[in-house]
Amino acid sequence: MSDIRILIVEDDPFIAMDIETAVAEQFGPAAELIVVDSVSQAQRAATAAKISCALLDIDVVGGKTFDVAANLLQKGTPFAFVSGSTPSDVPEMLRKVRFLRKPFSTREITSFVTAAVAQPAKG
Repeated sequence: MSDIRILIVEDDPFIAMDIETAVAEQFGPAAELIVVDSVSQAQRAATAAKISCALLDIDVVGGKTFDVAANLLQKGTPFAFVSGSTPSDVPEMLRKVRFLRKPFSTREITSFVTAAVAQPAKG
């Protein structure tokens, strides 16, 4: 049963693999992981299906993920930025969102995802 759908937006394949592995180890087959590396793929994935939560790198192929983040925020989908940027690089309207600074610990990732998917569905 994959009612849990987690969007991972990361253009570094090694970092994407680290995040994917950490989340997969935490949730196993109960979660469907959608891993993309570009803004356009992230927009499509975020609008094509109900996403339980998302982990967004800020700078990916095709630009910054701020529009994706704004759409997720509007839908009430929990997400966190996972980035080497600084929180001050984030537009004002998105600054209250969880920010996990690279290098991150896998415990930070799994703690965020566990809390996010435990929230009651919005919308």
